[in-house]
Amino acid sequence: MTSLAIAPATPPTTTAATPVSPAATPAAAATRRPAEGSVHSWDVSTGVDGPGTRFVTFLSGCPLTCLYCHNPDTWKMRNGTRTSADAVIAEAGKYVRFISASGGGATVSGGEPLLQPVFTGELLHRMKHELGLHTALDTSGFLGVRAPDALLRDTDLVLLDIKAWDPATYKKVTGRPLAPTLDFARRLADLGQEVHVRFVLVPGLTDAPADVEGVAAFAGGLGNVSRVDILPFHKLGEGKWQALAMPFTLHDTPSPTPERVAEVREVFRAHGLHAV
Repeated sequence: MTSLAIAPATPPTTTAATPVSPAATPAAAATRRPAEGSVHSWDVSTGVDGPGTRFVTFLSGCPLTCLYCHNPDTWKMRNGTRTSADAVIAEAGKYVRFISASGGGATVSGGEPLLQPVFTGELLHRMKHELGLHTALDTSGFLGVRAPDALLRDTDLVLLDIKAWDPATYKKVTGRPLAPTLDFARRLADLGQEVHVRFVLVPGLTDAPADVEGVAAFAGGLGNVSRVDILPFHKLGEGKWQALAMPFTLHDTPSPTPERVAEVREVFRAHGLHAV
């Protein structure tokens, strides 16, 4: 990801406690959505956060504990900053013209944004309807049952991480079961929701031929997956694990070779998918 600008989540003092205006957002007022959430940071970036240049809001809190996570500092909601939706929207508004010119939009990421589904829904709604931006939700799908249909209607694209196909491998990687993610993927397919699947290729962990084939066949059969990102494992986040005094068990794991990455892309392409 090429970062163009980054800022801490701490909102301006003039807006930190400002509630959402009922007059400006009647839908939000009608459902009594809270005006604040736990935000780790925000970033304006170009990469795998959706098409074009994106304003990405990283929320704090995640139920997964992925072995290769490059942001373990987002796992706990208490480590975020209580931030008003007004502050996030005001910050995103500074970049609307630049983002729109690039064909980009806004992405709500994490952590796991569906750990805060009401706040996430408010951000997506206001990014889409107030700022006129293309919206994306970046999720593992584990908490997909928490995403109401209204939230998904305000989401133009779901970035769905399918981290492994073998249930035992998935549990080893994430600490959680696989089934909820697959159930959410099927629900998105039934809704006709556009999805980009992301698959992290970790040598000796997720690169087994059966795992790769399983994810590829599943994604290819959904009918709503417009892109698959094969993400080579890297250790750029290892320093964060060390700073948190957490053991990084993949310290000795190498990145996959370019040849192996290319092979995996071809497996996905064989199932009719646009894999990059």
